[in-house]
Amino acid sequence: MFTLKLISPDSVSGALAKAERYRLLNEPGEAESICRDILAIEPDHQQALVSLILSLTDEITHDAHAFASALSTVDRLQTPYDRAYYAGIAWERRAKARHHGGGQGAHLYVYEWIVRALELFEEAERLRAPGNDDAVLRWNACVRYLSRHKELAQRTEEIPEPIVSE
Repeated sequence: MFTLKLISPDSVSGALAKAERYRLLNEPGEAESICRDILAIEPDHQQALVSLILSLTDEITHDAHAFASALSTVDRLQTPYDRAYYAGIAWERRAKARHHGGGQGAHLYVYEWIVRALELFEEAERLRAPGNDDAVLRWNACVRYLSRHKELAQRTEEIPEPIVSE
């Protein structure tokens, strides 16, 4: 069996750049692997954790465990802002992936997941540093997504009509 090799600490910045390039090339699995190599030698490296979360959320459409893995990685982020913001991104990407994938009842889950993302972006907005409108930008993107996709709506329980006897 083969074993993983550790990268040198001097290569971390270059490895992060490579991970970003692989994400841009739509190869999130490669980016994920690089992030895990960085985290093997620097477990709390915040930029590598963020890149890993984004790589995992890129994989949601074809990896059933990617969303849960992304959320568990979010817990390792140091600031409450980062935890809220990147959890929001994970929920948003999960919703959009499900919506694009379709399926029975998908529109009901998608709406709920987008609303969860909105709640997290609202929390991140409260925690943001002055001049950081990233959470506002994501909020607006989600609201516009819901506006474009009218089929996405809040789940309503059907209440039967009362029987009126004469």
